[in-house]
Amino acid sequence: MAVVAAGALTLTGLVTSAEAADVNVAKNAGFESGLSNWTCTGNSGTTVSSPVHSGTSALQATPAGQDNAKCSQTVAVKPNSTYQLSSWVQGGYAYLGASGTGTTDVSTWSPGSSSWTQLSTSFTTGPNTTSVTVYTHGWYGQAAYLADDVSVTGPDGGGGTDEPGPSIPGAPAGLAVGSTTSSSIALSWSAVSGATGYTVYKDGVKATTSTGTSATVTGLSADTAYQFAVTATNAAGESVKSAAVSGRTATSGTGNPNPGTSVPKHAVTGYWQNFNNGAAVQKLSDVPANYDIIAVSFADATATPGAVTFNLDSAGLNGYTVDQFKADIKAKQAAGKNVIISVGGEKGSVSVNSDASAANFADSLYSLIQEYGFNGVDIDLENGLNSTYMTKALRSLSQKAGSGLVITMAPQTIDMQSTAGEYFKTALNIKDILTVVNMQYYNSGSMLGCDGKVYSQGSVDFLTALACIQLEGGLDPSQVGLGVPASTSGAGSGYVSPSVVNAALDCLAKGTSCGTFKPSKTYPGVRGAMTWSTNWDASSGNAWSNAVAPHVHGLP
Repeated sequence: MAVVAAGALTLTGLVTSAEAADVNVAKNAGFESGLSNWTCTGNSGTTVSSPVHSGTSALQATPAGQDNAKCSQTVAVKPNSTYQLSSWVQGGYAYLGASGTGTTDVSTWSPGSSSWTQLSTSFTTGPNTTSVTVYTHGWYGQAAYLADDVSVTGPDGGGGTDEPGPSIPGAPAGLAVGSTTSSSIALSWSAVSGATGYTVYKDGVKATTSTGTSATVTGLSADTAYQFAVTATNAAGESVKSAAVSGRTATSGTGNPNPGTSVPKHAVTGYWQNFNNGAAVQKLSDVPANYDIIAVSFADATATPGAVTFNLDSAGLNGYTVDQFKADIKAKQAAGKNVIISVGGEKGSVSVNSDASAANFADSLYSLIQEYGFNGVDIDLENGLNSTYMTKALRSLSQKAGSGLVITMAPQTIDMQSTAGEYFKTALNIKDILTVVNMQYYNSGSMLGCDGKVYSQGSVDFLTALACIQLEGGLDPSQVGLGVPASTSGAGSGYVSPSVVNAALDCLAKGTSCGTFKPSKTYPGVRGAMTWSTNWDASSGNAWSNAVAPHVHGLP
């Protein structure tokens, strides 16, 4: 009856009262109580503990002589009603049927199988039929057959059922936003055991139903954010709602929410703090025009593996509201700037180490891009990274968001010492869609340069010799940036003055102002510089960006 119920749900979105009352009128249908309620001819039947289809027992019946090993049960039925009859069988020839239906008696059979095979048919009772005999049997001279999990599903004929009724299912997990248009948003979620259908809610109101684990909500307004939740349903009732997710429709029919702001050839990246740690508290509108990419720090991990969300710290930011924040993002983009969401940070604990978590990572980030209008994502995971699954996640996100997606990375120096490192492998794996790697040249101590010599942080040589590893390791010069603190307060160690940053950029781009290390060739396309953070920069009167940004923008 599950097929019928599913079909009805697709058509109406509701489980009818008749369907909700359907039960399995067969008793001891799984032979868990031996042969109770069953009669087998010629003592041909017994129960066995292996093999079974489910539970701990199954029927085994052996034909002998003129006996076909028929095992039967009389079940109570309702007149003028349809019943779905099924059983799992294995072994020799096996028949399944119903007699005394008051209409046309039915049967179906299997010529034998070494594995469990489901037999199924249906019958309709006559106007005066209140009981039907259901049976299984084998065939003369053939091997024993096995049967398990007999089902005679339809309206209760007065005899009830000894099978426990369904319980209300749990709430679906993994709700995520997929593709969008200007008038629709696709959703998907994880299956729930025991559910026969799902109900999708938009802004708290029922929007649509589905018998599968996905649905598309239509009739929406363009460039508008909505909240979605989903429940699981069956004959017993409806679950509580899932965790809500946000989705924003596209501004046009393209389905791509990315505003499409381009990153200049030479760019300055600054991290904007969504918290107050003693640096100047800023709104996005306070960030100087010196910055081409603003990385909002940070997305927050959720209970769903790999998934992230974003929570504006309005209290810590002196009452900065979400609406102001979104408006400031649009204003920055209108001025040609890119605003991206950063994942990780020193205390970030987002783990992407499986196909499921990679999908959750991509889906949740795409949802944030839709809701806030972010141009892309920054990967700043300082507690480990799996290149296989992060690659899958970022490629999936790129496919959803389109070619304009900005992807930046901020590995620690140790992460980029070798192309065998997980961060370096990830960068190379996504080289065709990667914007820039702004390695953190601070809090690291001494490191090897590309010439095999050891360099101490805080010098031109440290910046250039370590950047050289990335440049010689396969990244394009446009994908290499120098990440440094904006002030001595921005990091525990490794601060260099803006003049040192500018000298390192000149050394890489033009071969001038180098220290003892000089690259074997110049890289005029080197992307630029990054700093932690715009807030610490503001605390120092924007001295860092006022000195570095004009120099970056003046590179060849």
